[in-house]
Amino acid sequence: MTAIVDILIPTYQRPAALAVTLTSLCAQTCREFRVIISDQTETGEPLQTGEVQAALRVLQAHGHSIKTHKHLPRLGIAEHRQFLLDQVTAPYCLFIDNDLILEPWVLQSLLTTIQTEGCGFVGSAVIGLSFHGDVRPHQQILELWEGAVEPELVRSGTPQWERYQLHNAANLYHVQQRLGATPDKPLRYRVAWVPGCILYDTAKLRQVGGFEFWRDLPTNHCGEDVLVQLRLMATYGGCGILPSGVYHQELPTTIVDRTIDAPQLLPVI
Repeated sequence: MTAIVDILIPTYQRPAALAVTLTSLCAQTCREFRVIISDQTETGEPLQTGEVQAALRVLQAHGHSIKTHKHLPRLGIAEHRQFLLDQVTAPYCLFIDNDLILEPWVLQSLLTTIQTEGCGFVGSAVIGLSFHGDVRPHQQILELWEGAVEPELVRSGTPQWERYQLHNAANLYHVQQRLGATPDKPLRYRVAWVPGCILYDTAKLRQVGGFEFWRDLPTNHCGEDVLVQLRLMATYGGCGILPSGVYHQELPTTIVDRTIDAPQLLPVI
């Protein structure tokens, strides 16, 4: 099977969560993908656990190629993402976190949108369903793209930056329910950035430098995905889509030190 999309999963510990994520990939209606996993767990081999191996075997039985790597030492999440990007041969690459659950139509919806728009990235932001009853109208401001997705410069401190609030808690879920958004006709909306599940045009991502800026950051950084998306938006445009179809397992973060934020230290353009 020729891969149109390489699915990239950086992981650290969390074998059970990773197995759940991989299981949701088994049911994707888009079948033309390869899975590349890179583990940075120093002690132990989470990719060899029974639950992860079982999910990988199902993916292989469905005809998907699997590549796994042990990538040490840990030099920061941007370096880890760049390592994964260096493995990509497909025209599109999907970065997903190792603790998500994807509806079966997510990959196809993302792929159709990015192929139609020709933009740098399309994202399905993650939803925390434990916040199902926590309705926050003041954080649910939605700016739909009425025409084609176009380049847009977004910076910290601007009104556009406040779009990030839409991705808090279950805001996106409440909005898509209210609008009646369906996978067959996804709505494209303006973003500050999209966390967790982002499909990139591989050539465009590499053209803006990918995550090579890891060398300019200390190891204990965050916000690497934000900076990449800001750079892609400025040059090629990017968007989020509704419905999202991606749910967070809501585990504690493995990046606990968030004092060094990449987009606050490095230029967008």
